Amino acid sequence: MTSRWVTRVTCCSFSASPQWDDVPRTLTSRDTSQMSATKRQSSKLSWLSTNTRLLVISAYFAQVAATMLASRSLAQIARLPLPRVQQVTSRRTIGSVSAIDSGIFRTLFGTEEIRKVFDDEAYIQRCIDAEAALARAQSRCDVIPPRIGDLVTQKIRESQLDMDRLRQETEIVGYPILPLVRQLSTICGEEAGRYVHWGATTQDIMDLASVLQMKEGLNVVERLLKEVICTLRRLSVRYRDTPMAGRTHLQHALPVTFGYKCAVWLSGFQRHAERLEQLKRRCLLAQFGGAAGSLASLGSGDDGLRVRRALAEELGLENPSITWHVARDGVAEIVNFLALMGGSMGKVALDIIMMSSNELGEVSEPFVPHRGASSTMPQKRNPISSEVILAASKILRSNAGLVLDGMVADFERASGPWHLEWVAVPESFVITVGALSQTQFALSGLRVHSKQMMANLHSTKGLIVAEAVMMGLAPHVGRQKAHDIVYEACRESIESQQTLLQCLTQKPEVTSKLTEKRVSQLCDPVNYLGASMRMVDDVLAVD
Repeated sequence: MTSRWVTRVTCCSFSASPQWDDVPRTLTSRDTSQMSATKRQSSKLSWLSTNTRLLVISAYFAQVAATMLASRSLAQIARLPLPRVQQVTSRRTIGSVSAIDSGIFRTLFGTEEIRKVFDDEAYIQRCIDAEAALARAQSRCDVIPPRIGDLVTQKIRESQLDMDRLRQETEIVGYPILPLVRQLSTICGEEAGRYVHWGATTQDIMDLASVLQMKEGLNVVERLLKEVICTLRRLSVRYRDTPMAGRTHLQHALPVTFGYKCAVWLSGFQRHAERLEQLKRRCLLAQFGGAAGSLASLGSGDDGLRVRRALAEELGLENPSITWHVARDGVAEIVNFLALMGGSMGKVALDIIMMSSNELGEVSEPFVPHRGASSTMPQKRNPISSEVILAASKILRSNAGLVLDGMVADFERASGPWHLEWVAVPESFVITVGALSQTQFALSGLRVHSKQMMANLHSTKGLIVAEAVMMGLAPHVGRQKAHDIVYEACRESIESQQTLLQCLTQKPEVTSKLTEKRVSQLCDPVNYLGASMRMVDDVLAVD
């Protein structure tokens, strides 16, 4: 939980000149006492944004100017010393402004496992890992003294960073690497510290840290993806032969089986697993290019290229053929892959939501007491997991657009598009893992109401097999004429509330070509499942 900060301005020590005695103070003695009591917290509060400081300072000067005597000159106002900004906590505390980090909603939109991969501590640790690996790689390549790489690694491992200082300096610099390198250089001592960050640039380290996080995040995604695939395989096998209404444009179309529907879901996730394996080689790339990507800091020979290769080996990443500071397709592919998975999960969720409606009643999410309950309607069991998944899929598609925008980078180092990844990448991973967890929960305990599926299949009085009758009659009268005959029979069935079979057997153009037994067979939905079960088997055969 974070605190709502109440910002107050305290005046710095003014000149001893008595002309300032009538300047109103913004703090009472009680306020001063409170400030003293919270002095130890000040280092934690210094992250207040520069813009906020400017607003507070502007407000302070406005207050002073408004209350000064008219005889005070603008020159005197200009000499007024800057205030110092402090914050005190109010009694009211609030959580994160984002649902994915909220103390209330966090379990719906993510897991603690994936948050630990992408939180601040993990990110800075990955930056440190990158700096240590760079030193080891350069020692291996004799670019820096041989013992320095291990010495840097050892010193870093034994020490702790001043995170408050890092936060403060990052706010000023705009990036965390310069403040980090300053601390690491001091930690490593004079001998080793001089070689920390040798030949590298800020984006090298930040990209390496991000790729390491994405690599670990993809491992989490892959494990959960496999769980969902296993669950869908079980559902496909179990309900392979369970008939239900297939729907197009929300209306009954043709009979299928629920196992077929599950296998359609499954096939998409199988392709995602294949995509994941392929993109690892393309996208999890080491980054080391120096200021403009040319590795000029290590000379015109092959030292830079050898170091990059060794760095990739140290971190377990792929060695790229060229610097990718402004070639962001790898990051975009990963986030778009997550969005593709989100689309597949959203499809499953939407089907479950609609099939669990009272009018259909074909499936329902696992029942847990009060899950999906209403504050006013005691009967409600809303499909909460599916609703969360549907929302998550929309967020992922939105983030996919952000990283595509991030690909449009200017010259050799982007002036702003790169920053979009800082938001889109961690959020997409947290949202994806949360959605996968919700998908696994919903599917693993899914309640399938096969009797209701059969009832729905017959609810249109045989109209769902109109195509079957048309195709049975077509060899005798031609396809188009058969279509017209059956179309008229369907119209009569709808208007008279008779079954399609009854209407067909009243038509001489049908009974003269087909026996009543044959028409009856054609009107049985179970006889018109096509290759549904065979396709289920084909999907299940995929390793």
